[in-house]
Amino acid sequence: MLIIAILVFGMVAGGLAQLLLGKRLQGVNWPLAFVAGVIGSLLGGLLISLLAGDGIELRPSGIIGSIVGAIIITAGYTAMSGRTSAK
Repeated sequence: MLIIAILVFGMVAGGLAQLLLGKRLQGVNWPLAFVAGVIGSLLGGLLISLLAGDGIELRPSGIIGSIVGAIIITAGYTAMSGRTSAK
């Protein structure tokens, strides 16, 4: 049950990241929201929780870190996909 909750929260964090970044993405791209949310939650949430001394428990610092991580992953993907090859 915990794994399902983590996956759902990751998708919500990824969707929120896309909405916070603006309308450049034309709505919410749910596959991107899922991937960015899960990766951002793992990286950002875990890193911030450990730095704050909360361990691996669900705390506000981890939730904020998850959303920030999802924003960074989404912004990086958007920047990389916007580039064109110089051929």
